[in-house]
Amino acid sequence: MVFKSLWKCRLIKLANFYKKITPLISSITAPSINVIKKGNVPLHVAIIMDGNGRWAQIRNLPRMFGHKRGAEILHEIVIACKDIGIKYLTAFSFSTENWLRPKEEVDGLMSLFVEVLKKELPGLIENNVKLNLIGDKKTIPNSILEVFCDAEEKTKNNSLLILNLAFNYGSRFEIFQAAKKMCQKYYNKFLSNEEIEDISDFNVFSQFLYTKDIPDPDLLIRTSGEFRISNFLLWQIAYTELYFTDILWPDFTRKHFYKAIYSYQKRERRFGRI
Repeated sequence: MVFKSLWKCRLIKLANFYKKITPLISSITAPSINVIKKGNVPLHVAIIMDGNGRWAQIRNLPRMFGHKRGAEILHEIVIACKDIGIKYLTAFSFSTENWLRPKEEVDGLMSLFVEVLKKELPGLIENNVKLNLIGDKKTIPNSILEVFCDAEEKTKNNSLLILNLAFNYGSRFEIFQAAKKMCQKYYNKFLSNEEIEDISDFNVFSQFLYTKDIPDPDLLIRTSGEFRISNFLLWQIAYTELYFTDILWPDFTRKHFYKAIYSYQKRERRFGRI
């Protein structure tokens, strides 16, 4: 029994060591920014920022340390987007399901959102970055919503990069609400029978989504080794290229980001055509 316990401890330590060095090994093979800029740079990149809690647990730290580090990584990726000419970045920061997490963690996340938004706002203004909140605003606590609205107002005329923060976001609810709005518009005679029957452009329905006037993502990145979409932009990613990586979000550097972009650039997008 003692022998088995020793081996189990060694295997756990080895697994944790592997998780720590994987980001370093992965970043070594990343292309340079000059190589990326010469290729087809995506207009819109979406990211599921996953792995904050696991990153902290591997290091025997409270989960909030992972979330704080994750916020720092998003700052770096925003700069990377600006540097290579990406126009839209959509980051999944808090889902409608995340309210089900322990109250202590949710409260900590709310405080972190306020702290980070206030801290980053001057930089967003200075660097010509526009902030959009996409999600169900009706159920966001007023103290959080006010900070978001203030940032949106102060950056509304910025145009170099559009940063969409998906907060209190769930794609099924977004689609459901969009369908209700469209039906209500028809019921109120703002859409005629002829207009409804003649609708052949899906963009008409898209105008009822949180992401109206925002082009669909060209590339979706998910970190932490999970292979699922997690109720994120289900309508918008119909023809989006998907990129999954084992790297936990707090370890996801610019080099890892460039590697994902480079992978996208090597793909052929046919949109159903030959």
